[in-house]
Amino acid sequence: MSKQKHKGLTITAIGSIPLILVLGNSMLIPILPKMKSELDISQFQTSLVITAFSISAAIMIPILGYLSDRFSRKAVVIPSLTLYGLGGLLAGAASAWFDSAYTWVLAGRIMQGIGAAGTTSMAMALAGDLFKGGEQSKVLGLVEASNGFGKVISPIIGSLLALIVWYAAFFAFPLFCLISILLTIFFIKEKKKKAEPPPVGQYVKGLVSVFKSEGRWLSVAYLTGATCLFTLFGILFYISDVLEKDYKIDGVLKGGILAVPLLFMTTTSYITGTKIGKNMKLMKKLIVIGLLLMTISFASLVFFKQLIPFFAVLVVSSVGTGLALPCINSFITGSVSTEKRGFVTSIYGSVRFLGVAIGPPIYSTLMDWSRTGMFLTTAGLTLFVCLLSLIFIKVGKKEEGQNKNKANEDSLFEKLQYT
Repeated sequence: MSKQKHKGLTITAIGSIPLILVLGNSMLIPILPKMKSELDISQFQTSLVITAFSISAAIMIPILGYLSDRFSRKAVVIPSLTLYGLGGLLAGAASAWFDSAYTWVLAGRIMQGIGAAGTTSMAMALAGDLFKGGEQSKVLGLVEASNGFGKVISPIIGSLLALIVWYAAFFAFPLFCLISILLTIFFIKEKKKKAEPPPVGQYVKGLVSVFKSEGRWLSVAYLTGATCLFTLFGILFYISDVLEKDYKIDGVLKGGILAVPLLFMTTTSYITGTKIGKNMKLMKKLIVIGLLLMTISFASLVFFKQLIPFFAVLVVSSVGTGLALPCINSFITGSVSTEKRGFVTSIYGSVRFLGVAIGPPIYSTLMDWSRTGMFLTTAGLTLFVCLLSLIFIKVGKKEEGQNKNKANEDSLFEKLQYT
């Protein structure tokens, strides 16, 4: 097999990992109203199907990140995908045959969340481990595009599966997980560790030093990623409800409509990832521009209620998300050495999951309060995060004559300066 072909298969395998993760939430968005009626649960209980998955993932991600640094990424990814598939089986079986099905569905979703903890952040860490420089940014853009592609196709897949029976999506998870497991086993070849992993105390001390020196911009970057996912899933939750209640749109058509803004986000993520290279000044500009586009879009949605104009304005926010996320991914993944990358990207994965987790329940509350208030609150949040990014992420050229230390040998950064 040629080196180029094997590299392509490696990228495909890495990209399949976050794709599986996205299916865990996005594929269920179109069936949430049906689940609500079939299980006779409240709107808030319905939102917990998303939240239980995301919170359990957020809790477990740092733990699995440490284990991946200490052992290997694949040693975490493969068991995680296996547990993910088993959680889907439990939720599907509960929906089909169990009494008190809702409790068991939540249990299955928690299992899936724990499994999901070893997916996207591990894919980002693998991209950082196996690729360098501009190629690393391109692969990270593809990882985010894969994430977005999953968001595009998953509402459609969920809607198609629901034509069989509403809970069929749960039974599809094991199949998707098996495909990703096989790709990971055969096509991801990790580099052997040159030295024994450091003791826990030394590892923690190294992480503390990372956050002491780079904590300000890392915190802002984490918040930006979480905000993008929070607004994305919150708005999707809102749209799913409105399409069914106000427009009586259900099934595959509903899944297709939900996919429209996600398609714009995915396309933008892919193009952004292929163009940014190691140009950190460009990355910062795109983050700020992306958040401004989101702010303008969300503030403008107050004035649009008809479906087509609403989506025309909404896709502007999707483009903004597609500009910001690949740049944030590149900043975070390249910020530390390989030995600590798993944990640092895992913290990022945790806050992204928290953004997903709190999106539906908060938007459920905002929907009951005020449509105008919901969109203006969202716009205010993205504007606030935009200002934080503008202030706290400062990029400067490396000082001449300064040697790179070991921790930054494989870093994307030339130098970061903080206020």
